Amino acid sequence: MPAKPRYKLPTEESLTRAAVHYLERYASSETNLNIVLQRKIFRICHTLGQDPVAYLDMIDTVVAKCVRIGLVNDRQFAETKISSLRRKGASQRKIESQLAAKGVGHELILSLMSEDPHDDSIAAKKYARRRRLGPYRDPFKRLERRDKDLAAMCRAGFSFEIARQVIDADGIGSELDPTR
Repeated sequence: MPAKPRYKLPTEESLTRAAVHYLERYASSETNLNIVLQRKIFRICHTLGQDPVAYLDMIDTVVAKCVRIGLVNDRQFAETKISSLRRKGASQRKIESQLAAKGVGHELILSLMSEDPHDDSIAAKKYARRRRLGPYRDPFKRLERRDKDLAAMCRAGFSFEIARQVIDADGIGSELDPTR
C-alpha cells in the first residue's frame, strides 16, 4: 500500500516555486496559471483538511510577481499559440476557442487574429493534408468518403464553403499545396 503524499501548508514562497516550476515546462496565460495554482491549493488543503479560502489570496500575489518579472505574458503566449496552431492547420474558430479556454482576453484574441497573415483557406489545405482528407486520400476511396471528409473539416472549425473547396479540389497540385 503506497504511503500518502506528505503535503505542507502552502506559503507564498512555495506557490512561487510551484509557479516557476510549471512555467519552466509550459507556456501559460495569467488566468491559466491562476487556475493551476488554485488546483494545487485545493489538493493540498483537501489532503490536510484545511479551508482553501484562507490561501487563495496568495495566488494573486504570485501571479502578479510572475507577470512583473516577465515569466507570464498573455500577448506573447497568444502569439506563440496562434503560430503553432496555424502551422498545424487550425481554423480561426479553433484558435479563438483554445485561447479563450486558456484565459486570454477576447479583445486580445481579436486584435491578434486580425494581425494574423494566414487565412482559413491555407490552414484548411494544411489540415486536409495532415489528416489525408479529400485530394490527399486514396483516389479509390475519395468519392465514398467525401461527406465524412467535409464533416471532419467542418468539425475542425472551417466554414462549409472552404471545406468544400479543399475537399473537391482536383488533385495535389501547386494551387493546393500550402508549402508552395
